[in-house]
Amino acid sequence: MAGITAVYVDDMSSEREGRRCFPQLLGYEGDDLESSPSTSESSRRWRRATLVLNATRRFRRFPLQKRARTRFRVCAHTICAVGRLQRAIHNKIRPSDVTPGAHGVSVEDLSQLLQDRQVEDLERLGGVEGLAQKLHTDTEYGLDESEELFNKRRETYGANTYPKKKSKGFWSYVWDACQDTTLNTLMACAVVSLATGIWTEGVKEGWYEGTSIGIAVLLVIVVTAVSDYKQGLNFQNLNAEKENIKLEVLRAGRRQTVSIFDLVVGDIVPLSIGCQVPADGVVVEGHSLSIDESTMTGESLPVKKDKSRPFLLSGCKVQDGQGTMLVTGVGLNTEWGQVMASISEDNGELTPLQVRLNGAATLIGKVGLLVAAVVLVILIIRYFAITFRKATSKERGAGEVIKELVHVFSIAVTIVVVAVPEGLPLAVTLTLAYSMRKMMADKSLVRVLAACETMGSATTICSDKTGTLTTNKMTVTRACVGGETKGEESLRLESLPSNLRQMLVQSICLNSNGNVSPSKAGEEPTVTGSPTEAALLTWGVKIGMDFRDVRHQNQILHVETFNSEKKRAGVVFKTADGHVQLHWKGAAEIILELCTHWFDARGESHPMTDEKCKEFRDIIEGMAAQALRCIALAYRSIDELEVPQSEEDRSEWKVPDQGLGLVAVAGIKDPCRPGVRDAVERCQRAGVKVRMVTGDNIYTAKAIAAECGILTEGGLVVEGRDFRNWDDRRLASTDLDNLVVMARSSPLDKLKLVKALKERRGDVVAVTGDGTNDAPALKEADIGLSMGISGTEVAKESSDIIILDDNFTSVVKVVRWGRSVYSNIQKFIQFQLTVNVVALTINFVAAVSSGHVPLTAVQLLWVNLIMDTMGALALATEDPTDDLMDKKPIGRKDPLITNVMWRNIFGQALYQIVVLLVLTYRGIEILGLEGTDEDKVLERNTFIFNAFVFCQIFNEINARRPESFNVFEGLHKHFMFIGIIAVTIFLQVIIVTFLNNFADTTMLSIKWWGLCVAIGSVSWPLAVLIKCVPVPKSPILEISCFPSRTCLGLKRRSKAAKHSTDDENEISSETLKTSNLPVDEQLRFRGNNKNKDSEFDSNAIDMRT
Repeated sequence: MAGITAVYVDDMSSEREGRRCFPQLLGYEGDDLESSPSTSESSRRWRRATLVLNATRRFRRFPLQKRARTRFRVCAHTICAVGRLQRAIHNKIRPSDVTPGAHGVSVEDLSQLLQDRQVEDLERLGGVEGLAQKLHTDTEYGLDESEELFNKRRETYGANTYPKKKSKGFWSYVWDACQDTTLNTLMACAVVSLATGIWTEGVKEGWYEGTSIGIAVLLVIVVTAVSDYKQGLNFQNLNAEKENIKLEVLRAGRRQTVSIFDLVVGDIVPLSIGCQVPADGVVVEGHSLSIDESTMTGESLPVKKDKSRPFLLSGCKVQDGQGTMLVTGVGLNTEWGQVMASISEDNGELTPLQVRLNGAATLIGKVGLLVAAVVLVILIIRYFAITFRKATSKERGAGEVIKELVHVFSIAVTIVVVAVPEGLPLAVTLTLAYSMRKMMADKSLVRVLAACETMGSATTICSDKTGTLTTNKMTVTRACVGGETKGEESLRLESLPSNLRQMLVQSICLNSNGNVSPSKAGEEPTVTGSPTEAALLTWGVKIGMDFRDVRHQNQILHVETFNSEKKRAGVVFKTADGHVQLHWKGAAEIILELCTHWFDARGESHPMTDEKCKEFRDIIEGMAAQALRCIALAYRSIDELEVPQSEEDRSEWKVPDQGLGLVAVAGIKDPCRPGVRDAVERCQRAGVKVRMVTGDNIYTAKAIAAECGILTEGGLVVEGRDFRNWDDRRLASTDLDNLVVMARSSPLDKLKLVKALKERRGDVVAVTGDGTNDAPALKEADIGLSMGISGTEVAKESSDIIILDDNFTSVVKVVRWGRSVYSNIQKFIQFQLTVNVVALTINFVAAVSSGHVPLTAVQLLWVNLIMDTMGALALATEDPTDDLMDKKPIGRKDPLITNVMWRNIFGQALYQIVVLLVLTYRGIEILGLEGTDEDKVLERNTFIFNAFVFCQIFNEINARRPESFNVFEGLHKHFMFIGIIAVTIFLQVIIVTFLNNFADTTMLSIKWWGLCVAIGSVSWPLAVLIKCVPVPKSPILEISCFPSRTCLGLKRRSKAAKHSTDDENEISSETLKTSNLPVDEQLRFRGNNKNKDSEFDSNAIDMRT
């Protein structure tokens, strides 16, 4: 609230001004201004209105060059302040006077409650329990499952959605396409040509050339706009999918997964680390609950939430702890909703490859501009030096001269249009949009466009174990209870004595953030929570645990949430007979080290001797060797006086973790996913090394890695604590290359590994992660892959791609699609550069030698349409081929245009240039054309135009497989390609046969059509011969395909990043300097650090290193 306070305490002139201008805000009219006292309610209204009067001052406090995140917060406060002013002016009655209707509290009361965030206001409503009663909900049961009830609540309190700004319509894309300078110049030429044609030849004959150029330009504009519009819709649909967050709610006593858009006021929502607060609300129950509210309030440090600070703001993130919340405001009735409704979605994000190709297109365009300028000068000189001198007096008229000059100028401009490869960026957009749509079907949601490209260059994948390589469906299959090891068949109720069973049930039930919903008739109870929690709770149900009874009989005093650094979680509770107990659970070998005694089968305590400790350690290692995850449960009694009385003191309390008694060790089976071994082998054949980074026991990690095919002969397995001590010399050795498994790793271990692989080996690193603490590694990696099912919102927002099914095989599919993106773009580049070289050479040579060009402006525009938009559609939408995973990754310094592509380009271009130039100079004699000179020239030029187009059609098929002899492989499955080829041929027939005046062509006989097709088809056998020519290994022209560090920074920027300042740099070395701090402090350090790229997007938090 620091920012708001600054506004409140600004000078009092605004208050005096406001009291004069807005007397209705004080609860009385202006006539009583001097005499009526100010009530506390009116004062609160006035303070809210003062926010608006000071809005301009607030913007002055934060200059324009401040970071995007700060400006968003300023915008948020201002928008909310304006809303408060409007409500204050139009609602002169007090919120408490509003008729609540069917519920005991109105939407205005709830909005006011979260705006003021005063505990006294909540107490007036009866506290959290009283508010829940007024909202007709139960804090333990939730709302009833009734669609009619949900609809009524949406009518009363609104839906959890907000109106989005209208996206760009089709005509906006048409307008954007019209901004092309060369097309505008051609349109001007068309107008002048039309005017001079009508002037010199009359309306009947003079309108053809100008109109034909204008129609051709309009056709290019419309096709470009339609293509861009469709891609815009695709990206819009994908953005909607990103926003559709799935979360758990408590309804009818059962935890259910629903969309964030289905949330209603009165819902009970569980909260855990990494979750996004989905709506405004109040804390029902919380344990060590810490919220990052920096995006809304400006507070840089996490805010502890308890009974004294129960208010939760939508859009904030849970940084630590767990709890439940009661939803009190959704959609536009929240500050977050009001702000998001005012922000438009920006899909104008450029990927690194688009940036590079834009630069390449500009360079090629400059060459084309130079050629066009030379052609223009030569044609003008030849006209005045030769044609004009030989012309009759009528042909020397001003109209004829202007018409001829406009014709010459339009040809030069058209050469520029053909030379500028607008299709290069378009091809990237098309293939990205197509790939993203197809990747969605393959269970991968792309958040950052650049990741599609970069994934094709991945050389290393650092993968989690649980849920990614394994099924994440866990069951307790073995257990050591009371010193005795039991198999799955003997883990039921009758196998345990009552006192030991009670101890075990309390440990499982109370030290858990999962839930067991009551069973329906004929059904098993529904268990929810993380897979590990669910496995233990399911075991608890088998041994007779009644989840609700145990929870009601015992009072939870304090909860220590699971921490990836400590690898354990704890709970302090008071039993029904008044005893206070502390239970810990976590990694078995870590818990074992904290135990000083153990409990036998009768529940009696015995000292933990060295021999017994070794026995338990052997049991743990034996379970781990069978690929079981080992979780130990331990307990001790503590004095109630040791437990702090206040919630604030308890949040800072260091819970005792020594002198524990070992209750049980559970072996949890999490089998490998089907197909994972094949996927790993596929990666290894493709030159992508798979490494497993897990927090599990080293023996479990080795067993799973061997089962998945990751751990092979020569592979190195280390523990995180050992890797932490590796110095620079060790990191530079072959040990780093051989490292394939890291067990018992912390988030900083994973971060160090990623940095070492990038800096020491030059790897392009992909990292999977699901937890909040994985955020730094996900951001540091070239490609961050988060898990859609088990991943927290923080992890998802720190990633580039979300794996929706948490499956490693989907990660391999992402690699395949990433390579396909590069492959498709390379195919299109080869096709387009061939057309560019031929068109420029033919027109330049013909203009220099004869003063005439064989291809007119309309014909060149048609060729431009074929090679740009239609060529991009055909080649950029190819599906990945199997041979992509048989190649090595695309290296950081590999050229975008390979030697193979240069060979194909120059080979095909040389053939086309020779054939077309021969036809230009000797075509009339070779073809044996008859008629007047004008008719023969027209027929020859039509033949050249037709042959040129068919050369491109056949070469487009060649471009499908730049390195393969079989260019028809998979062609029958690519209906888009076949359709575009068919449409191109059909339109070519129409242009040549029926649009003679429009395209300056004449009808060709069947034999000339057959000859044109034959000339084009020669490119197929020629391609086979060309592919037999060896190419050097060193690049002919080095145009790197991998984005530079500067370009790569683009993918780390959010949509607001275009406002970022220069001081927002890459990850600093300070990341690892904090390694001696506790994890919470490290994350807090990173949250406060300002050295990251734009720190705000609509869902982001300060978790970026």
